[in-house]
Parts: sequence; structure tokens; C-alpha cells
Amino acid sequence: MALTSGRYYRRSPFLLTWWSGKELVLFNYATRAAFPVTPDVLAFLATLSDWRSERALLAEAGPHSQRLRRTLRILVRETLLESRTTAHPPANPMSSWGSWNPFAGAFHMATKDATIVNSYEQDTTAPRRSRPRPTKVYPGRPVIALGDLQRADPFVDVLLGRRTWRQFGIGPMTLSDLSTLLSLTCRIQMWGLDVDGNRAPFKTSPSGGAMHAGEAYVIALKVTGLNNGIYHYRADRHALEQLQAGATPALLRRFLPAQPWFTKAAAVVLFTAVFGRSQWRYQHPRSYRAVLIEAGHLSQTFLLTATWLGLAPFCTMSLADTVIERALGLDGITESVLYAAGVGQRPAGLTWAPNAALSPRIRSAMRRRLKETTRLGLLDTQKLPRQPVDAAPAKLGKPRVAKQRRRSRGLDR
Repeated sequence: MALTSGRYYRRSPFLLTWWSGKELVLFNYATRAAFPVTPDVLAFLATLSDWRSERALLAEAGPHSQRLRRTLRILVRETLLESRTTAHPPANPMSSWGSWNPFAGAFHMATKDATIVNSYEQDTTAPRRSRPRPTKVYPGRPVIALGDLQRADPFVDVLLGRRTWRQFGIGPMTLSDLSTLLSLTCRIQMWGLDVDGNRAPFKTSPSGGAMHAGEAYVIALKVTGLNNGIYHYRADRHALEQLQAGATPALLRRFLPAQPWFTKAAAVVLFTAVFGRSQWRYQHPRSYRAVLIEAGHLSQTFLLTATWLGLAPFCTMSLADTVIERALGLDGITESVLYAAGVGQRPAGLTWAPNAALSPRIRSAMRRRLKETTRLGLLDTQKLPRQPVDAAPAKLGKPRVAKQRRRSRGLDR
């Protein structure tokens, strides 16, 4: 549409609507802004699927033009309307998701920046619910017992030895170990051809269509031979590109909120996804699931490799998405952080440290929680690790409609 001089408006193409009680809510998933509207406003927005001039809209309003002018300002402020002049505005990155919108795009944006609650502290806003059973049972159906694992093998030892650590030794990890972790987790091991004859990378983890949307960024805090900082991992060259110098534990505290124990790790790897790679091959929004699963593949490979190296690994999805993405220079749409995995040296004298060094008050609360869990029959205390659980060695982007909460895990297997 050719535009003459003046200001023009159109409805944002990234709107979803639902009823919240008696209120009709419009949600712009590109900006993560939610706003209650009346049916009249919804009907007005329905007329703005294409660009319309402010002059024409005010002329149609007649004696109500001043009221309409105020309404237009509010709708632009709440990002329900887009506004432009004859100058061509930059395209919204959300448009690059194409046929993945609105379903995958809305899920991706609406689940960013949740409020993280430390599970060692009491969350007074969370409803009290009984914990679901950890396994599913079909009562009355035939049961065929399977034999115990008999094979002794280093591979089996690594699988059985994988645990989440929340305490770390004071010493640094070696650059050689970090190199091994990145090589076996993220490096392009070989190049091949996909089904269309295009050059495709192959790694130790699978990826739909060999698209490998994943990227890795390293936060180095205690790595011998490597300056503290933020680095991008070049999977094709097995090399690090320094993006920022001088990373500190305080940076990790901002990146991984409500998880202060991870600030003592030696290094953290942030796994991101460049969605355009998968979107190029797969147009259905279901493919967003594959991208998330592939981040899990990379994390598990990282954790198993760290276990094989005798290190203390962990992973977490409790992330300050926008804080991380701004630090890495990402827009959070075409490339976004999905997962974090970290590693440190194992503390001396411990075979597993699933919980952080905690204050007496928090340890007491955990003991009460453990007793309650045992009383309900949900935990076999005979199979707990020898190290006590409380061991301690010497808007939707905050939307205006509802806040989301996610609990950081306390005891991971």
C-alpha cells in the first residue's frame, strides 16, 4: 500500500485474545503486553487490518475525533496498534517466525522471564497441593519382571553417576577439560549431505533435518589459561570468540536468579537457538518442540561428559531470559536462550552435593519437608545418598494481567 504524508495505523499482527473472568484481554505476544479491552475496542481494531491514515480515521469520527485521538494514543502505547509515517519502519523480528506464529511464537514469548522462586524458601503465593506420584501404574494388569543390570562397564558407570551438584570445590577447572566438554557436546564432528543434497553439520546429539539450531556461549569464571569473560563457541572451528571480558559471580547471580549456589561454579554454558535454521526446513509450529528437545540433548551430553571427567555438573532452566539476551546481544526472537549447564570441581570428601551450603533456618525447613514427604510415603529414606540432604562442608515480562511463577528445583536426581 502506497502511503502519502501523515501518520498511519494498523492493528498489530501479533495479537491473541481471551476472557479473564468478565474482562476481555488482548495480548501482544511480540511485546508481551496484555491489556483489557471492551468489545467496542475489539470491533474498532477489526477495521485496522491494513494501514489507515489518522486523517481519515478522525474524519470518520466527526464530533468524537478528540476521543478517538486519545484512544489511538492508548492503543499505540499498549502496542495493540502499530503506528508509522511514510518512512519505512524496520520489520518486527517476530515476523521472521512466519507460519510458526501465532502458536509457537506466543508460547515462546509468553514463557520468558518468569518469576523464579527459590524452593528452599517458602513461596507464600503458591497453592498448597499434594505432590503427584512419581510413577504410573496400571492396577490389575499382568506384570513381567525384568532382570537387574548385570553389565559392568565405564559407560554404565557414567550414566549411573550423573547427578546435579550445588556445591563446588574452590579450585579452577582446566582449559583442557572445558575444551573436551565443548568438543563432545557442541562441536561439528563432520560434514555431510542432507536429503536435499545441502551441506549439513553432524554432532554427537541428533537434530531434526541436521539443522542444529543450537549455539553455545561460555561464561568462564575459574578456568586455568582462560581469562574470565563471556565467549561464543565456534562449533565449526572448535574455538572461543571473546564477547565480553571480566565475568564475575555477580553476573551469574543476575543470569540465574534465586540460585546463588551456582555462582561458585567454574564455568557455565548457555545454550541458545537460532530459530531460522529450523524454520527454514520446517514450517509447522510443532517444530518448536524439536528445538526445545534438542537443547535437552545438548545439556545431557554436557552433563554426562562432565561426569566422565570427574567434574561436578548441573543444569537449570531458571533463567533471566532478557537479562542474558541483552548481555549476549541477542534479540530474544530470532535467537534466544533456552537452557544453561555448568560445571566445577567436586568438593573434597564428597561423592555428591545435591544441595547448597544452607543456613540453619533453611536446613531446618528442609528437614520438616523431608519428614512430611516420608510420612506421605513418597520417598524411600533407605535409598537416600550417604551425604545428608542438608550437608554443608567447612512482564509475562511482568504482564499486567497475571504473573507466572516457576520454582527452582531443590533436590534433583
